Amino acid sequence: MFKSKIKWAGLGVLALSFFSLLVHLFVANSSGELGHYSALASFNEDLNIGVGDIKPAISRKLWGNVKSLESLQPYAKPRSKYPAPSKRNNGFIYAKIYGGFEKTRTSICDLVTISRLLNATLVIPEIQESTQSKGISSKFNSFSYIYNEEQFIAALTNDVIIVKSLPLTLKAAWKRKEYQIFKPRNSASPSFYTREILPELKKAKVIGLVLTEGGCLQPILPPSLAEYQRLRCRVAFHALQFRPEILSVANLLVKRLRAAGQPYLAFHPGLKRDSLAYHGCAEIFQDVHTELIQYRRAQMIKQGIIKDELSVDSYARKGNGSCPLMPEEVGILLRAMGYPPKTRVYVAGSELFGGQRVLIPLRAMYTNLVDLTSLSSKQEILDVVGPETPIALNPFQPPPVKSRKQSRVEWNKAGPRPRPLPPPPGRPIYQHEKEGWYGWIGESDLEPDPSPLNLRMQAHRLLWDAIDYVVSVEADAFFPGFDNDGSGPDFSSLVMGHRVYEMASSRTYRPDRKYLAELLNNTRDHIYDHSRNWTILVRKHLNASLSEEGIKDKFSRTKSLSFLSHPIPECSCRTMKTLDTQSDSRKAKVSQNLFKGEDECPSWMERTRAATTTLENAATEDDSEYDIDVGVQNSDYQNRKSDSTPTDQDEEMDPND
Repeated sequence: MFKSKIKWAGLGVLALSFFSLLVHLFVANSSGELGHYSALASFNEDLNIGVGDIKPAISRKLWGNVKSLESLQPYAKPRSKYPAPSKRNNGFIYAKIYGGFEKTRTSICDLVTISRLLNATLVIPEIQESTQSKGISSKFNSFSYIYNEEQFIAALTNDVIIVKSLPLTLKAAWKRKEYQIFKPRNSASPSFYTREILPELKKAKVIGLVLTEGGCLQPILPPSLAEYQRLRCRVAFHALQFRPEILSVANLLVKRLRAAGQPYLAFHPGLKRDSLAYHGCAEIFQDVHTELIQYRRAQMIKQGIIKDELSVDSYARKGNGSCPLMPEEVGILLRAMGYPPKTRVYVAGSELFGGQRVLIPLRAMYTNLVDLTSLSSKQEILDVVGPETPIALNPFQPPPVKSRKQSRVEWNKAGPRPRPLPPPPGRPIYQHEKEGWYGWIGESDLEPDPSPLNLRMQAHRLLWDAIDYVVSVEADAFFPGFDNDGSGPDFSSLVMGHRVYEMASSRTYRPDRKYLAELLNNTRDHIYDHSRNWTILVRKHLNASLSEEGIKDKFSRTKSLSFLSHPIPECSCRTMKTLDTQSDSRKAKVSQNLFKGEDECPSWMERTRAATTTLENAATEDDSEYDIDVGVQNSDYQNRKSDSTPTDQDEEMDPND
C-alpha cells in the first residue's frame, strides 16, 4: 500500500511537469506578439493608470524648466534686406551625400546655404545610404526616404529655388559625365566657393558635389554672413520635416512615454564604432569589440583622418573626456541627481556598439528603460519601412558537389604519381558563425564588403534615428552619453542644438566628461565635508550644466565644430519682459549679456511671451515650493576643481535626498 502511494505521487509529479511544459510552450509561441507591448504594460502597472483622477506628483527640481533661460526665444527669420531668389540664376547644383543620419542632416543644411551663396538652383540631393540598398520600398526614394520633399521645397521658397531633378537637356549631359564634380571639405570657406566653384558653375550651368564629411561649409561664418547662419537654422529646424509615417510613429511613442502625465528622460549613449576608433577608446571594451575598434582606427589612419598612433592609452583618453560615459556611469549620475528607479528612460540611437549587454547595469538601476523596439509593434515598424523585397536568409551557399566523373577527370589531370595525400576536409562553417557582423575577425585581416542585408540595415538606421530624434527633442530631459566628439556631426549635439533653439529653458544636460571622470574615479567620499561630498558635487555640476554657464561652456567647445549644435545667438532673441520678474538685478544683467550680438525679440513676441508666462505662473502657483532656478548654482562651474567652503546653496542640499 505504501509503494502504491509513492507510484501515484510520482505519476502526479509527471503530470504536473507535462502540464507546465505545455504552458511554457504556449507562452513562448505567443510572446512574439506581446513582447512589443511589455514596456507599455509595465508603465500601466507601475503608475496604476485609471485609478481615480489623482495626478502623479512630479518634482520640479528634476523636470522643471530653467527659469533663467526662459527669455531666450527662437527667431531665425531674416533681420535685414533679404531679396527673394531669382529664376534666372547661375545654374544648378547636384549633390550626393554619404554618411548616416547626422552627416546627412548637416550636409543638407550646408547645401542650401551654398546654393543661396552662389545664386544657384538646388536639385534635391541624393542620400546614398538609402540608394545603395537594393529592394527597399519603392514608395520612398533617396531624399524622400526620411524627409518630406514637398515641405522642404515649400518652406524654402523665399530662400532658394529647389527642383526635384535636372532639366532633360542637362540630365543627358550629366549621365555622360560632361560636368565637373567637386569634393569639398566640411571646413570649406565661402571664398572657396566664390573663387573656385562659381566660375565653373557660370560656365557649365551645372556642377556636382560629393559630400562625405558631414557638411561642406565651415561652421563659423563672419558677421557679414549672419543671414546665412539663420538660413541654416530655417533649414534644420523648419524645412527638414520627416515624412508623415515617421512623425506618426514618433508622436505615438511620445504619447506612450507620457502616459498618465508622467515625464520621461531621453538618453543617447553615443557608443559608435567610428567615434570610439577616432578617439582611441578600444580598451574600455573587451574581446572582439576591441579588435573591431582597432581595425577601424587603422583604416582611419591610412585614410589620413587620424594623425595619431594606432595604440593609445584608452583610460588616459577617458580621463581627458575623449571617451563616452558608459551606461552604468550615467545611471549612477542620474541616481545621484535624485531620479527614482521608476523613471522612464528612453534609449535613443540606432547604433549601440557592444550590444544590449552594455545596458544591463543601467537597466538594473532603471526598470523602465525602453527603446524603439520595445515600445512599438511590428506593424508600426512595417508602416515606417514600407513594402520591401525580401532578402535571402542564407546568402552563404556551400560550393556545388562534384560528380564522380568530374572528380575522375581532375584526378587524371593532377600530374605524375606518387602524389601527396589530399588535405583533410576543412571544418564546415556553421550558419551562426557566418551571419555575425564581426565573424570575419576570426577568418581574415580585411573587413568584407557590406552584404545586401548590411546595406538594408544601414538604410533602416536612417529611419530609426529619425524617430529617435523626434522623441529626444520632445523629451522632458535629455542626457548625452557622448557629444562633440570632433570626428564629425553627432546625434547628441544635433538634438542639444535643436532643444536650445526651440526651447532653451528645457532640461538639457551638458556634462563635462573630464570632470565627471575625475569624480567617478574618486574612491573617497567626504561625507562630513559638505563642500567635497560626492553627491553634492555631482548635483552642482549637472545643475550648472543646465544653466547659462553650461551653455556658455558648450559654446566655447562646440561652436567651432558644428553650428547646428549651438545655433545661438544668431538664431535666437531675448525677451526683456522676463527679466523684470527676476529679483536679482545683477543676474538680470548677466542674462541680458549672455552672448555678443544678441537681439531683442520683436514686440509681438514680447506680448505673446508675457501672456504665456502669466498662464504658467497661475498654473504653478500651488507648487511653487518645488521651483528651482539652476542659474543660481553656477557660481562654482568655472572653478569646479577647487575645494571651496560650503555655501548657502550647498547647505540646502541634502545628499540623501
